[in-house]
Amino acid sequence: MWLAQMDFQPAPCLQQAMAAIMAEGEYGYFSGLGKFFESVAWWYENRHGWSPDPAHMFATHGIGNAIGIALQAMTEPGDGVIMFSPVYNEFLSKVMRNGRRPVQSPLVVDADGIYRMNLEALENQLTGDEKAVLFSAPHNPAGRVWEVSELRALAAFCDRHDLLLISDEIHHDLTFPGQEHTPTAIAAPDSLPRLITMCAASKTFDIAGLRTGYVIIPDDALRARFAKLHSGLDIQCNRVGIDLTRAAYTPEGAAWVDDLVQVLDRNRRILCDGLNTIPGVTAMPMQSTFLSWVDFTGTGMSHAELDKRIIKDARIMPSPGEIFGPRHEMWKRINIGAPTAIIQDAVERLQAAFSDLQ
Repeated sequence: MWLAQMDFQPAPCLQQAMAAIMAEGEYGYFSGLGKFFESVAWWYENRHGWSPDPAHMFATHGIGNAIGIALQAMTEPGDGVIMFSPVYNEFLSKVMRNGRRPVQSPLVVDADGIYRMNLEALENQLTGDEKAVLFSAPHNPAGRVWEVSELRALAAFCDRHDLLLISDEIHHDLTFPGQEHTPTAIAAPDSLPRLITMCAASKTFDIAGLRTGYVIIPDDALRARFAKLHSGLDIQCNRVGIDLTRAAYTPEGAAWVDDLVQVLDRNRRILCDGLNTIPGVTAMPMQSTFLSWVDFTGTGMSHAELDKRIIKDARIMPSPGEIFGPRHEMWKRINIGAPTAIIQDAVERLQAAFSDLQ
């Protein structure tokens, strides 16, 4: 239950697209990404209320590739890159591998038990060499759906300090009832001169293995800088990833996502309600994604004892909290993107492993 990949059969529209590729039997060169970008624009307009210009888009080998290109094109070695921790562990890896300096800004838990950014503390932390913010929206690992006011505050912060805002919005489709993801470009239109939006169909439709993502850059100057390196590296996505993303971004794909969210919402309630019955265990309220963020600190156990109970006794393998940021050794990220029976079984195993605390 650690990998950020779901355990469901693919959407029928994807299977049909793959069958069509096989039936055609043509695996050679292909040209033109116009229809791919038009599908992305259609999806955003119909699912998220944003109408990005297809001419402002790039295809990449997934979000990780896009982050690397953006960091190299827009920053210099040694520049500071801000991230709000805990956060997706690959953010830190990408920053470090590209020779940039990671700047961790700790999120704070509010009275409702959800994360908030502390921009005042971050302001006092700055040294002057920070050039970019690497942002997760919705947030991974906690599933936080940022409010419009929060996105505007972050955009204003970036404007005051002349920071590039790189917004990874890959989990944008998987919000639970009562929650709505607002693209940063819509929430904070003043951010467009410094905004790079990155996304993919890979989390929503579980096609990460096809290594296909896209980047949207409305500003001409930023887009030209990104385009120069993108072209120089000769980034060309594979045909299968392009075709399946186009098949996903359709009314049929949208209907499948609506059904998927209902299953994930049921799984969310089962896991969070079940784990919250264990004394000392707190599942952070989930607003989106198929990744739950669970705090075991209150059990009073050592890290070794906690892992013994979860991994050896319950036979559950979550993501270890420490990879998402410092001081989170007693947290675990648990994947709920599986048939409900599996989630129920996992909850019962964990309850049994901590039964002496009841």
